[in-house]
Amino acid sequence: MDLTHKIISDYSFYLKIERAMSPNTVEAYTSDVESFLSSSGLEPSQVTSGDILDYLASCESLSKRSQSRLLSSLRSFFDWLVLEGDRKDNPCDAVDSPKLGRYLPEVLSVEEVSAIMDSVDVSTWNGKRDRAILEVLYGCGLRVSEAAGLKISELFLDEGFVRVVGKGDKERIVPIGEMAVAALRNYLAARPEPASRQYDDILFLNKFGKGISRVSLFNMVKKQAMVAGIAKEISPHTFRHSFATHLIENGADLRVVQEMLGHESILTTEIYTHIDSSTWQRAVLEHHPRG
Repeated sequence: MDLTHKIISDYSFYLKIERAMSPNTVEAYTSDVESFLSSSGLEPSQVTSGDILDYLASCESLSKRSQSRLLSSLRSFFDWLVLEGDRKDNPCDAVDSPKLGRYLPEVLSVEEVSAIMDSVDVSTWNGKRDRAILEVLYGCGLRVSEAAGLKISELFLDEGFVRVVGKGDKERIVPIGEMAVAALRNYLAARPEPASRQYDDILFLNKFGKGISRVSLFNMVKKQAMVAGIAKEISPHTFRHSFATHLIENGADLRVVQEMLGHESILTTEIYTHIDSSTWQRAVLEHHPRG
């Protein structure tokens, strides 16, 4: 193992153990750092602010949000090097983050959601699985990793809720509607035998009897949107956005939506559901004693 690979390995260990970051976040941060070091051909101790700026300029095809995340990854890495005593400064300190506008995610209408659900061929076991996945993504507002990782033991269909393990291994209870419950029951009745005992409790299986991957889930959603004739650029996360938006539009309390989505801050939920000012104004005036 050369010096750079050892440094990356140690940094990954630091993120996992000392920072207690999720595996997905650790992978994203280390991948960003590896790409930068590979592209620059420099040892971490040699990197300057100019090298960071040149690299960001070479990534101009990335969105501002992606560039900002990339800079955050590099800033974290060089902060760690300073902490370890391997550098005296962080070259990212002299680099400004790209200015981000308000992020307004793509949202499906209720009719578009129904069109996608209805387009699934449920005559096969994997069709029943895909319909159940879509119902859970929309009906519970799950992240793609949460849906892929759902366990049978976390379903309480008779009681009408699922237990979800989200970011940072934090658990939350999410209500589940009748249509999602029906789709899950149909899938469970047709679910194939798992490849081995380690997959006995994994809810959504692939054709090999192993847990379905996030990539496969993403591809399924894209394909089903095309089948339904939906022209919007969507992903599994689009169903989460749509879930939150439709709840707010129908009068759900923002704090309740925050809890169901598993957000640390209600400000995240606010941005997530992109409620316009007229909605807020109407809600305030309806409830204010002198409205």
